[in-house]
Amino acid sequence: MNRSTFDVLKKDLPLSKVYGTTIFVKINCIKKKINEIFIRRLMKFNFDIPEESQEIFSEDANNFVENLHKKFDTKISTLLEERKKRQKFFDEGSLPDFLDDTKEIRESEWKVRPIPNDLLDRRVEITGPVDRKMIINALNSDVKVFMADFEDSLSPTWENVANGQKNLFDAVRRTISFENPDNGKKYKLNDDIATLMCRVRGIHLKEKGLTIDGSQPYGCLVDFGYYLFHNAKELMNKNTGPYFYIPKLQSHLEARLWNDIISFAEENLNIPKGTVRVTCLIETLPAVFEMEEILYELKDHIVGLNCGRWDYIFSYIKTFQKHSDKLLPDRYQVGMNQPFLNAYSRLLIKTCHKRGAFAMGGMAAFVPSKDHDENRKILQKVNEDKLFEINNGHDGTWIAHPGLADYVNEIFKDKFDTFQTNQLDFISDKKITAEQLLQGCNGVSSEECLRSNIRISLKYIEAWINGLGCVAIYGLMEDAATAEISRTSIWQWIKHKNRLDNGKIVDKKLFKQYLEEELLNVKNEVGIEKFESGKFNLAKSIFEEITLSDNIEEFLTTKAYEEL
Repeated sequence: MNRSTFDVLKKDLPLSKVYGTTIFVKINCIKKKINEIFIRRLMKFNFDIPEESQEIFSEDANNFVENLHKKFDTKISTLLEERKKRQKFFDEGSLPDFLDDTKEIRESEWKVRPIPNDLLDRRVEITGPVDRKMIINALNSDVKVFMADFEDSLSPTWENVANGQKNLFDAVRRTISFENPDNGKKYKLNDDIATLMCRVRGIHLKEKGLTIDGSQPYGCLVDFGYYLFHNAKELMNKNTGPYFYIPKLQSHLEARLWNDIISFAEENLNIPKGTVRVTCLIETLPAVFEMEEILYELKDHIVGLNCGRWDYIFSYIKTFQKHSDKLLPDRYQVGMNQPFLNAYSRLLIKTCHKRGAFAMGGMAAFVPSKDHDENRKILQKVNEDKLFEINNGHDGTWIAHPGLADYVNEIFKDKFDTFQTNQLDFISDKKITAEQLLQGCNGVSSEECLRSNIRISLKYIEAWINGLGCVAIYGLMEDAATAEISRTSIWQWIKHKNRLDNGKIVDKKLFKQYLEEELLNVKNEVGIEKFESGKFNLAKSIFEEITLSDNIEEFLTTKAYEEL
């Protein structure tokens, strides 16, 4: 024990003289003090906290996040290792299936906790990143819910994460405002706004803006912890609640983890059990076989499941990366009308409604066009997509742009009866089998789509490492999920030497040729000035590395995160 430590102990601990000369320190007090000195959890900020966000990182809020980290860090790491083991199982030729040891859960009678009143109508939800202007515009949109996103539509720079928390802090208190520095236009909230939900990051992502006990905490705990700590009671006072979207679950054990996190947080913050309510995205192939189990594990907190269709397609490719009979065709041919995606949608609806939970539809990623003829085509595609979801039995859907809100509202209004706000009463008796969920997908593999996927990947990665996680590219709102489809589709075609409709075989040599050619095309599209001032060459390097890898990179964002 060094002198400074001894001085602290001497100053703070009660001492007693024994035998006239010897000083003994009370053992229990020593243990307690040493624990405080040497085992204290320390949080270190690796970047400056933006001035406008200082109040988010209060001592009490930091302590709460530290407690979450201490309690759940190891548990998350263990579950991530289980993901690797399961993927090895698939790589060796096995297929996902419904679990034998949870059969009782699927066959027994139970329901999730009743849905809060302000979530009983979720016909149209809008999603977007947590920047200030987006939050205001989204909450003001004619939608039922705004999902503020720390995940796929956010590039998690430390500034974006920290300011995102502050922006939501202000939004919850309705003090948020924004003035465009370019034109002076001012933005503020309307009196009537959408219900707010927050999507946290998946459990696979770390947060390098913080260090706790010498390690980076998981981003999901950072997102969840600060948002809940600051806003739970404020939201409850406004007759709503802390509502979350949970992404990228792969098993019911991960749902159990989230139930433990939520229960621990509710107890820690002294808020009633069941205050936190969540919707889980079913966007991985393994998870679709455990939907009832996921609902069961979270039954005191969950209100619904969502068809995260884009990540689901990405997961299909990733799960079957070694299966040559599971090649997917051109990205734009893999729509919800494909049998395996239709089965996924119908099973999610059947499962949710059986248990009293909402079944949310997927994203319409289209961006309205100023060109009349082009916009008419876009609206027709949106109409077909949303009618498909309604007819299947979905209770609501997602849009990525406020300009689609009125149009999609009308689709639901026309198809729903007067005063109908959901389809919870619709329960199909048709059986959906594992074979249907795993069915292959027919279609064409074209050079045009291959080249398009290359350009999209280059543009998106470049934007992402520049701090933009949601970008309009070729008329679609691209986020990490859609970009993952583009880059893993190419990897899959190279891996299995897929033949294009022009007879060419996709291999590493062909990819490298097209990559160089499409980088020049991107340069021409964006202009020399933007190209040279941007990070397109770095984006190319990242993209090329993960595409030519012998093993598929699990997530684009974990690789690109090294460059933020």
